[in-house]
Amino acid sequence: MGFQCGIVGLPNVGKSTLFNALTKTANAQAANYPFCTIEPNVGDVAVPEPRLTKIAAIGGSAQIIPARMNFVDIAGLVKGASKGEGMGNQFLANIRETDAIIYVLRCFEDDDITHVDGRIDPMSDFETIETELMLADLESLEKRKPGLEKKLKQGDKDAVQTMRLIETAITVLEDGKPARTADIDSDDAKAWRMLQLLTSKPVLYVANVDEDSAAEGNAFSSKVVAHAESEGAQAVIISAQIESEMAVLEDEEQAEYLDAIGLEEPGLNRLIRSGYALLGLQTYFTVGPKEARAWTFQKGWTAPKCAGVIHGDFEKGFIRAETTAYEDYVQFNGEQGAKEAGKVRQEGKEYIVKDGDIMLFKFNV
Repeated sequence: MGFQCGIVGLPNVGKSTLFNALTKTANAQAANYPFCTIEPNVGDVAVPEPRLTKIAAIGGSAQIIPARMNFVDIAGLVKGASKGEGMGNQFLANIRETDAIIYVLRCFEDDDITHVDGRIDPMSDFETIETELMLADLESLEKRKPGLEKKLKQGDKDAVQTMRLIETAITVLEDGKPARTADIDSDDAKAWRMLQLLTSKPVLYVANVDEDSAAEGNAFSSKVVAHAESEGAQAVIISAQIESEMAVLEDEEQAEYLDAIGLEEPGLNRLIRSGYALLGLQTYFTVGPKEARAWTFQKGWTAPKCAGVIHGDFEKGFIRAETTAYEDYVQFNGEQGAKEAGKVRQEGKEYIVKDGDIMLFKFNV
C-alpha cells in the first residue's frame, strides 16, 4: 500500500526539478520554458526509513525492502487552465486521480528563470492554482446535476445523498473556499470522496527556496508557512536545486554536503514524512533471514486489516499477531532477546497496530 501525490504549480517554479530529485532520475525534463512537462511523469519512490536498516542488521536480513509511494509531476497550470488555457483540462484529470496534492510555490528570485507572471509572489501563485482547481470542480459538479435530477424523480436514494453533497460543495466553492473546508459527516465521507473533487484533497505546501535559504527559509517562504498554519496544513521549506544535486551523490558525500550547508537531513525526507502525516499513514515491519520489509498502513487499522496489506488471505484467516515494539526489538537485540524479556506480545483481532510495530502474523486458510 502506498499513496499518490500530484505535484502542481505554475510553470517554472521547480516542480520537475523536485520530481527529478525525488525519483533520482531525469525522466521529467526540467527546462526554462512553460509546459516542458508534456505528459504526467509518475515516479515510484522508496520511503526513507532508518528504522528498517537497523532492524535488518539486527535480524541478519539478506534483503531490505522499503515502503514505496508514487509522485506525479503534472504540467504547469496557468490562469484559465480550467477553461483550456495552457495544457488545460487534460492535466486536471491527472490531478483527480491522486490522493493528495503538493503545491510547489516559487520562493526564489532568479533572473535566468522566467516567471509566467513576471514577478515572484508565492501567495498569488497559490491563489491562481487554487482558483483554477475550484473552477474545475464547479464545472464538474454542474455537469453532474442533470443526470442526478432524473434519478431523483425516480426515487433513487443514493441520488438524494449525492445531490445534497453536490449542493454543499457548490455553496462552499461559490463562497471562494476549497471543497476541503466543507464540514462533512462521517456517514457521508465515502460518497463525498466519490465526487473526486480536486480541492477536497489534502494539501501539502512546498516552498521552493534558493540554495542560500535552504536551512532557514526567507521572506517568501515565511508567507507560505503562515498560510499553511492558518489552514492547519503542513509546509516544507526545500531547495529543489539542492535536492537535485544531492540526489546523485553517494551517502557519505551527501552527508558532507548537508553538513556544509547546515542541514541535518535531505529536504526530501521531510517532504515524504509530511506526506505520510498528511494522509495518516504509518509503518509496520516484518523481519527475517531473507528480508526486512516496511509496510504502509492507515493509522487506526486493526491487526487483521494490516495483515491484509501483505496478502488478502492473511486478513481472512487471521488468528493472531506476534508483535514487538521497535524500541524493544532494538533494546533486546532482536526477536529472541525480546521474547526472553517478555516484550513479544500475542495480539488479537481488535489490536490497533502502532507505528514501528514488528509483526509476525499467524493465519489459517
